[in-house]
Amino acid sequence: MTQSLPGQHPAHELAFAGRAGLPVVVVGAGPYGLSVAAHLRGAGVPVRIFGDVLGSWRHSMATGMFLKSTPDATDLSAPEPGARLADFRRVHGEPELTELTPIPCDVFVRYGMWFQKRHVGEVDPARVVAVEQAPSGRGFLVRLDDGRELPAAAVVVATGLNGLAHVPEELRRLAPEGPGVGSLVSHTSHHTDLSPYAGQRVAVIGGGQSALESAALLHEAGTEVQVLVREARVLWGTKPDPVRPWAQRVAKPASPLGTGWVLAAVCRAPGGLRRFPAAARMLLFRRALGPSGGWWLRDRVEDVVPVRTSSRVTRAEADGSGVRLEVAGPGGSETFAVDHVLAATGYRLDLDAVPFLSPTVRGALTCVPGSKAPHLSASFESSVPGLYFTGSLAAPMFGPMMRFVAGTEFAATRITRHASRLSAPR
Repeated sequence: MTQSLPGQHPAHELAFAGRAGLPVVVVGAGPYGLSVAAHLRGAGVPVRIFGDVLGSWRHSMATGMFLKSTPDATDLSAPEPGARLADFRRVHGEPELTELTPIPCDVFVRYGMWFQKRHVGEVDPARVVAVEQAPSGRGFLVRLDDGRELPAAAVVVATGLNGLAHVPEELRRLAPEGPGVGSLVSHTSHHTDLSPYAGQRVAVIGGGQSALESAALLHEAGTEVQVLVREARVLWGTKPDPVRPWAQRVAKPASPLGTGWVLAAVCRAPGGLRRFPAAARMLLFRRALGPSGGWWLRDRVEDVVPVRTSSRVTRAEADGSGVRLEVAGPGGSETFAVDHVLAATGYRLDLDAVPFLSPTVRGALTCVPGSKAPHLSASFESSVPGLYFTGSLAAPMFGPMMRFVAGTEFAATRITRHASRLSAPR
């Protein structure tokens, strides 16, 4: 760990005196948490950040995985120059990555750790177990798993997808004590190593990047794997063209999330999306980016791994040490046996899965109609003054860019501008 930065004070030196001079607490040390902390630090705001640096990236992605995003869409955000992925590569004498270079997850993790040391400073590994409103009604009391308590002028929830993994109910029944590595069913986020399934029969449920890349890794590890996809076909990304003709650039403008006018619009004006009716935002959130695989992954899956399209699991039962699946497909219902089911079934945005919010705080939060995600102001502030949400939980308000690293700059600058007023000495 690096040393504390100017403006960062031990909890025992702080006292409730309104909010003036109290730190902003950032919960989560992933791309959004690190970027928000870097911007707060740059603005001279006292900040404390808690979490495991890039924990989800280090503990919830299988060895050998790559990022789906291109290098230009993978930069963390800091208020000063020199914080980009390209800067990290240059400092370490590594060649610059291009659109045609898939980025290994371990490269991004090394970049994130470097960014933290250079632009954020100390990250406290303690786990936040409770966020309560302060007795005075202004600010918050943050409790940690080591028994410490500290007051905060504001709290930024940047916990990413932790706790939000979704396993459909028909599959959850296979694991009464919960899905996981040692159960008959697990979620892709539970794994850092898929090689233990070598020689076994595994069904991967899903048709997106996580499903397809996991299937490729399982096959390459010697697993008998097949993929079950609800959609009629598997979609693949288009290989980037570094020199796109003018007509193509007009017809399908580029964006951090891909090409096309819809994606370009949601990336260039995420703040404008929150003015849309909630139903329109939710529709855009669900459909702007459908499940697909990266262009560079196609050769490792297509005609290599069996993929059943238009297939839906209708029943799953434990059968001895394995699983019997009943699958409805184009030709009718079929039953087959596997040793394990790997759910690549995405994530559900649900405030109830944010365990550290006190019942009082949770009860005061207003949700986006039709979801369990928080309704947020233009500054990412929730209906509880001083409580901010960023990353995926902000996507129903600001669009799909908040699900990716590309949204860190927009979120960090907006939150910092607003939260710094709460902590500023009066």
